[in-house]
Amino acid sequence: MAKIGYIMTAPGYEDFSADSGWMEDFGCVEIVREELLSADKARTMWDSLMGRVQFGDTVVIPKLSNALRGARQLVFFLEFCRVKNIRLVSIRDRIDSGNELFPGTQTSDVLTAIALLPQEANAIRKSSHHISRIKKHIESISDKAMGRVERNKRIVNMYLEGFSIDEIFKESGFSSRSSVFRILNEANVQLDRGRWKGPLGPRKKKED
Repeated sequence: MAKIGYIMTAPGYEDFSADSGWMEDFGCVEIVREELLSADKARTMWDSLMGRVQFGDTVVIPKLSNALRGARQLVFFLEFCRVKNIRLVSIRDRIDSGNELFPGTQTSDVLTAIALLPQEANAIRKSSHHISRIKKHIESISDKAMGRVERNKRIVNMYLEGFSIDEIFKESGFSSRSSVFRILNEANVQLDRGRWKGPLGPRKKKED
């Protein structure tokens, strides 16, 4: 009859050290840590844990909303615990189905924890979704920036290797040759052939 802990680390969760320490002090032989980066990500570590717990084991979680997605999953989980005689310990809800820990917990406290489960689980999903969108946006910006850097390096290298401005312009995908000159100028490339020689000076303003 083993004691196994499970902690899902989602955005906003900052109690891993405290909760894992509590589980270790309680005697958990294993602490499963699952990182939730996306609200839609399947909790494979949790599903795996449910598939290998044995009759009479103890499952320790930080909070109902940390491990379960909502009331429907809670119903199935409680039935699973009943059939397999699993002892459930929820640290921050102060729930122990073995009736040994948290002597001050009342029925009203348990009902409150159950009632708040959908709201808390939804808050975790929203936070995960928000963080996921931010990361994707940052990655998109980074990819575009890296693409520009590589393109600019290629333009400079082509010029230094002897390619003409016309050849570089066709390869660059720009709609104007001035963009090619701008990149060469920013890289302090000395123009030394063709119609364009010497450093690029400031642009002249068009006369009215």
